[in-house]
Amino acid sequence: MEPAGAQWYAIWTRSRHEQVVREQLERKHIDAFLPTMPRWSRWKDRKKKIDWPLFPGYCFARFDLADSLPILKTVGVVKIVSFDGKPAAIPESELDSIRVLVGSDLQYDPCPMIQEGMMVEVTHGALRGVIGRLMRKDAIKARLVLSVNLIGQAVSVEVDAADVRAY
Repeated sequence: MEPAGAQWYAIWTRSRHEQVVREQLERKHIDAFLPTMPRWSRWKDRKKKIDWPLFPGYCFARFDLADSLPILKTVGVVKIVSFDGKPAAIPESELDSIRVLVGSDLQYDPCPMIQEGMMVEVTHGALRGVIGRLMRKDAIKARLVLSVNLIGQAVSVEVDAADVRAY
């Protein structure tokens, strides 16, 4: 039974400590959630399918802020994600949606949160390193506008949607 003031928070972890943090929080009887995705990992002598964190560097926990000391003392925890110096709660519906997806048989991949109007950089292909404004994006293609602001001129180009990231 969770305390009345318990909410979900994002916990920033040390690199590759997500699983350790989740296990330790659960041992302390704290509700923890670490969404993962299956990935093939290759060593010199074999390949193995492992669960990889969907959001590397983060684990989620539900607790009352007044009881945050045990979370902060957990090995591998860097801090509770905060805005303006105050830990920021995550709406339960957002994590429920991720939980449903992870539990399904659907294929999914992490993707950057980029929106139309944002400046983006092309990461692969002939335009690698080019920076432009994202005008439109669907599952396959992204339309960028490259501009020369001083003369008020621009050109539009379509690239693979997977090849852009927020700038």
